[in-house]
Amino acid sequence: MSDTPVDAVLDAGPPRRAAVPAEAERVVPVRTPKALPARSEARAWFGVGFGAVLGATLAWLLVQMVLRLSELLTLLLLAAFIAVSLEPVVAWLGRRGLRRGWAVLSVTTGLAGVLAGFVALVIPAVGAAVASLTGAVPRWRRQLRDHHSVLGRLEDRYHVIERVQDRLGSRGGASEVAGGVLGAGRLVVSALTSLVIVVTVTLYVMVALPAIKRFCYRFVPGTRRARAEALSEEILSRVGRFMLGNTLTSAVAGLATFAWCSATGVPYPAALGFLVALLDMVPVVGSTVGGVVVSLVALSVSVPVAVATAGFSTAFRLAEDYLIMPRAMRFAVDVHPVVTVVAVLVGGSLLGIVGGLVAIPVAVAVGIVLDECVFPRTDAS
Repeated sequence: MSDTPVDAVLDAGPPRRAAVPAEAERVVPVRTPKALPARSEARAWFGVGFGAVLGATLAWLLVQMVLRLSELLTLLLLAAFIAVSLEPVVAWLGRRGLRRGWAVLSVTTGLAGVLAGFVALVIPAVGAAVASLTGAVPRWRRQLRDHHSVLGRLEDRYHVIERVQDRLGSRGGASEVAGGVLGAGRLVVSALTSLVIVVTVTLYVMVALPAIKRFCYRFVPGTRRARAEALSEEILSRVGRFMLGNTLTSAVAGLATFAWCSATGVPYPAALGFLVALLDMVPVVGSTVGGVVVSLVALSVSVPVAVATAGFSTAFRLAEDYLIMPRAMRFAVDVHPVVTVVAVLVGGSLLGIVGGLVAIPVAVAVGIVLDECVFPRTDAS
């Protein structure tokens, strides 16, 4: 019996797929429209431009913020520098068994005692100078009206009294005087505010300096943390030695001024020597200001003594800046004298008094980093 058509279909199985050439099995890539790359490229350029503009705006705002806070940042830098400079004394007291809080209190009390002694020496001298100046004003007025005296001849030639009266009598002169008085008041208030900020921040940094150092060390990877701690401690140690050397050179300047004033008969030699020692701790301008003050006081003795005092101050400052200070810093912090002079000049030009103070420690830190991290790699390559 022959198979039915249905049985034939079942026995034949599923229909075979016709053979397709290999070329036909290849997947034909789908081409994207030409408008899509241009659109994505435009979006990419827009993102780059937006990011650049946003970054420039943030950078400009950051610069403006730093400029506005420059005075405060300078005060904070000064406070941190003072705290680091006093750290060797605090650590020495700590090794003697004092707790850190009591050690900081002892150092602060010592500094306050030194300043109190300076004020006790200066106040009588300033009071006597003001009284002498007040008593000399009538004599100077008589000499100005005496055509045979030196002041009288100067008055006849330059008409000082008439010019001063015209200046004070005019409305602009009165406003300038009032503005000068207000400006002096603002300067005093600003100085007192800055002093309070520096003292407060210095005390906080002195008490919390170990915790601050531990916090900063945590930003260094653990494999390099020991080396970073060693470098930091070496830098802090040299900063302390720098302040010790600076204190010694300032003491030499104060003793030299005291000896000169005692030998030439300039009044208040102890107060002037103390003042010069304090001002001499400020690089660049401190010794100059001290020399000017001593020379002005020497005018009360005679003009030749004042001129000689000015010459002595100038000669001693040159010797200190280019002979005593560089050599002392070389033994204290192992910095070449040329580097010391250049660092002080550059730091004073950039940040003024604070820049002059921190210039040598910064040079020391840069030198240590170069010797320990940079030069070994360049020598090995």
